[in-house]
Amino acid sequence: MAGTIGLVGLGVMGTAILTRLLETGHEVAAFDVNPDAVARAVEAGAQAAATPAAAAASGVVILSLPNAPIVEVAAFGAHGAATGDTPVLVIDMSSIDPGATKRFARRAADAGHAWVDSPLSGGAPAALAGTLTLMLGGTQDAVTRASEVLSALAARITPCGPSGAGQTVKLLNQIIVGTAMNALAEVSGLVRASGLDPEVVRGALSGGRADSPLLQEFFVKFATADPTVTGRIGNMIKDLDGATEAARGAGVPVPLTAASAEVHRWLRSRGLDAADSAALLAYYDASVADPGYWLP
Repeated sequence: MAGTIGLVGLGVMGTAILTRLLETGHEVAAFDVNPDAVARAVEAGAQAAATPAAAAASGVVILSLPNAPIVEVAAFGAHGAATGDTPVLVIDMSSIDPGATKRFARRAADAGHAWVDSPLSGGAPAALAGTLTLMLGGTQDAVTRASEVLSALAARITPCGPSGAGQTVKLLNQIIVGTAMNALAEVSGLVRASGLDPEVVRGALSGGRADSPLLQEFFVKFATADPTVTGRIGNMIKDLDGATEAARGAGVPVPLTAASAEVHRWLRSRGLDAADSAALLAYYDASVADPGYWLP
């Protein structure tokens, strides 16, 4: 499998990564615990990998997984990606806490493997376009090698420091994004209640101090209650909770982060973990508060 990139995790983000890698001429060996997801990957042009270790057989594997316990199993469990005798570069594009990343990196290094944390910003749309923003943590050599692999996926790749640094910067990103998403939902609720045209509102705000990539990409999506999944509520809760925990450890107050996490948690209590971030609108607009609106 020389020249092949392994990929473990074929959710929304992993599938977008897979699609981009295939479109840019890479061979991909894909693994997921869901056989249907693997079948779809094969239909798209990937090779099926029976285990994470098989996906990592070429020496390079990307992990795109929902949380640290699953990352640990995929990397170090039975037939894990970092359990073989041949050195492997593990590029973890999952968003997990920095402490877990540091432990995984030490464990990988002890077994002769390299570990780079490479959380991302931009979501599935940016992955498909090859315009992700990536924050990398790890040794200089491993980060350099990972950057070459990731160049097809990203417009900006920033080495942030040793293992865990990328995950720490991602938490900072999620504080900004999570609180801004909540603000977009509040504004969208008011726009809908006022009968305003979301496109006109976006145009009016463009170029002013309220303008941002988030406004441009998500405002109309929120204000029109578009349920198409680009980023899940459950993942944002994980990230906001991780940011809150890190801030508490550092003695830094994060009241806006905590408030945003609680609104997200209100959605979780209604079974909307898997819904798109636009479901935040349900907190502010009773007309779309039915969970059935947001879930298939």
